[in-house]
Amino acid sequence: MAQAEVVLDLKGLKCPLPVMRTRRHLRSCTAGTIILVETTDPLAVIDLPHFCQQEGHRLLESQPRAEGHAFLIEKSTAAEATTAPQI
Repeated sequence: MAQAEVVLDLKGLKCPLPVMRTRRHLRSCTAGTIILVETTDPLAVIDLPHFCQQEGHRLLESQPRAEGHAFLIEKSTAAEATTAPQI
């Protein structure tokens, strides 16, 4: 896997928490930030790629691991412009 700036250890969390925590973390990142998301949730292999596609982030890599799955995600500039402000 390529080098990540941040590692999100989401192992042990079940759907929908991996996507929700990834979304929350990416909101605080600048465009171009690369994060590594580690999860054991079997549905994450469907949910996180779908999340990236819907939100406009780039899924750089997706890799199975003995303890789950790892995703390398780059926050897109388009996602930064379309993210609604928190109230």
